[in-house]
Amino acid sequence: MFFMIDQFCLTSIMELNPAQLDALVAIAESGSFDGAARALHVTPSAISQRIRALETSAGQVLVTRGTPCRVTGHGRRLVQLGRQTRLLYEEAGRELRTATSVAVAVAVNADSLSTWFREVIAGVAGRRDTALRLYVEDQAYSQDLLRSGDVLAAVTSDPAAVQGCTVEPLGALRYVPAATPQFLDHWRRGRGFDWAAMPTLVFNDKDDLQPELLRRRGIAQLPRVVHRIPSSADFYAAVLLGLGWAMVPSLQARDDLAAGRLQRLSRDVTDVPLFWQRWRLDSSALADLSADVRAAARRALRPPAAT
Repeated sequence: MFFMIDQFCLTSIMELNPAQLDALVAIAESGSFDGAARALHVTPSAISQRIRALETSAGQVLVTRGTPCRVTGHGRRLVQLGRQTRLLYEEAGRELRTATSVAVAVAVNADSLSTWFREVIAGVAGRRDTALRLYVEDQAYSQDLLRSGDVLAAVTSDPAAVQGCTVEPLGALRYVPAATPQFLDHWRRGRGFDWAAMPTLVFNDKDDLQPELLRRRGIAQLPRVVHRIPSSADFYAAVLLGLGWAMVPSLQARDDLAAGRLQRLSRDVTDVPLFWQRWRLDSSALADLSADVRAAARRALRPPAAT
């Protein structure tokens, strides 16, 4: 296994050791030397010594001391190396029966986590030696976590592979505009609805599903009342409670639409293509997880568009 790290010479890389890299990763995750010491069960002095040795080997400042401590640009490259190294060490330890689990960090968007990705979690549940660490992030932004090295793999909407990663299409998650019948009765105007005035919901500031549908209908601005609910389950529950209309995953809304608890506002749909990006690592835990993701996506998502 070879790692390519820009602006570091081979001699410096050869002088690195896993304990130093672990200290840097722990600081990146905790934001302090004390937090890193607690995570690694050593003293803050030991963390400080490891970081000084690592900075000497790299010839660069890797951590800006402050509250919180922040990893520099050069340091982030080594954080990525540290996480890769930790995964490989954990897998080797598992094979030698000296480690109890292998941690796999993954970024997934909230709507996937609430629907088709649950089958992936069920697959991991059957492997007692794999620890799943999920980062919930919008599919359009999760590749940033790959670039920073925070995750080993991610569900993204970007077909362009992050450097050092492979990418494959999973399929599309379909969204439909829906609301309760009572809500729609209030905002009905003739054969349609008052799209410009109807209260709507957004997940967060990155959520463009509702604004994009309004733009398709010639409405440039969101209505006066916009509810912001940054939790997928609570977002959907708010739609069921009649708080407003929203684009909801058809997988999530299927039963409520069939039972009449929700109604579609129109025949409009938005298909969000999803891709699986993962580091190029010879890791059995990552390979097993990727197989689970492919299988779950094949059963639940709309087929990938032909290229």
